[in-house]
Amino acid sequence: MTEETPGFDEKPDVPSGATPDDAEPQAASPSGEGAAPAGDESAQIAGLTAQLDQVRKALEERTADLQRLQAEFQNYRRRVERDRVTVKEIANANLLTELLPVLDDIGRAREHGELVGGFKSVAESLETVAAKMGLQQFGKEGEPFDPTIHEALMHSYAPDVTETTCVAILQPGYRIGERTIRPARVAVAEPQPGAQTVKADEAETADDKESGGPDEG
Repeated sequence: MTEETPGFDEKPDVPSGATPDDAEPQAASPSGEGAAPAGDESAQIAGLTAQLDQVRKALEERTADLQRLQAEFQNYRRRVERDRVTVKEIANANLLTELLPVLDDIGRAREHGELVGGFKSVAESLETVAAKMGLQQFGKEGEPFDPTIHEALMHSYAPDVTETTCVAILQPGYRIGERTIRPARVAVAEPQPGAQTVKADEAETADDKESGGPDEG
């Protein structure tokens, strides 16, 4: 006895009250629950924008901090370099100040014709080294007296000067750059009292002679 196999043309049982269309799955509607609401997308964009603003603000703060640190470092380097130069100048000035009496002796020996032989060679070498270190000598006869760079040790009057003048250099002055390490010690002369009045009268008389003298009445 054989079992009969249902044919392919037989339809499966369908519950009563249901139509064939009800058995097919329904396609999801674009506006159904499967699509993300537009409000959620706007919230996500707003959140990302806020995070981006925070990152941008933090970057600006870090950039400002870096610029401030860089400026402070540059100021520190300039201050260190300035201090280094100042210390070097002070050390040179102290050394050269100790050598000034030796240079004075060399100058006096040169004036008296005693700078000869090996002593002359050594003296000139010492003066060359001092000049390379920035030492400059100043003070000349006939220049106007300047109390900031001259020290008057002798005072007199002279009829041939029109202002206080250095008439003799007793000891030369020395400077390093713009810094005076020893003023020039000088003898000064001032105009003779009344000399300006006499000269003015002489000049007036000369003018009268050139113009033919005063008009006669």
